[in-house]
Amino acid sequence: MGIIRYAERGGKIKPGDLLVDLTSGNTGIGIAAIATAKGYRTKFYLRDTISEDKINILRQFGSEIVLIDNDELLEPGVLQRVLDRIRSENPDAYYTGQRSNPANPAIHFETTGPEIWRDTDGAVDILVSTVGTGGTISGTGRYLKEKKSSLRVILVEPTADSVPSIDNPRVETIEGVHKVTDIEENVLPENYDRTVVDEIIAVTTEQSRRAAVSVAREEGFLVGTSSGAAIAAALQVAKRQENAGKTIVAVLPDSGERYLSLFQSSAIAE
Repeated sequence: MGIIRYAERGGKIKPGDLLVDLTSGNTGIGIAAIATAKGYRTKFYLRDTISEDKINILRQFGSEIVLIDNDELLEPGVLQRVLDRIRSENPDAYYTGQRSNPANPAIHFETTGPEIWRDTDGAVDILVSTVGTGGTISGTGRYLKEKKSSLRVILVEPTADSVPSIDNPRVETIEGVHKVTDIEENVLPENYDRTVVDEIIAVTTEQSRRAAVSVAREEGFLVGTSSGAAIAAALQVAKRQENAGKTIVAVLPDSGERYLSLFQSSAIAE
């Protein structure tokens, strides 16, 4: 909503226009839902390893889908070439730029941060969040730290063996969760503010999936694997002796409906 609202206020878009972006699905689904309701057309470029559920949801909103070979995206320096390709193929479209658009962290500073502060009556001590576009952790973390200087922000990333590489391109990863350590600066989302982060915890793909399945079966919340990663890390943090009695908030950015085919085909679901 924030990305579209800011573009409208700036006179950059009007109903009927085409919005395009490169997405892992989660933010793209949010953009597609709001865009459709407000009369915009959408087109998204996705890795060909993205869950079929996410693709189907985007298509239900009327989005045009372009799949990109995941192996191609693993080549050094290719990300910028893909972004350039998106712009050249859609010269009359508005590129929403979820990874670099300042409206992304701004809306979390204005809404997500204050919501957490209100809901915890200011008692939140630790924020646990993954990084996709960088907007949530940066905007939310910045707001909460302004309200409470002692607050700690913990970033959750995939372990090295849970990230596709040129040598192992088909490794099962945590969709929408990006690694930030040992990554080239030009590959990181521009919206990621490293100064907000106090600690980084790495979790495996299996840990994230198990946490998501566990929450569904024990708590009745159907969450996705990005949420599972945040939950797995938050549980580790909660077990530390120094955190006894502290209020820990984990941001859950995705719904389990986007991964049903993955869960059903996984041995973890047994």
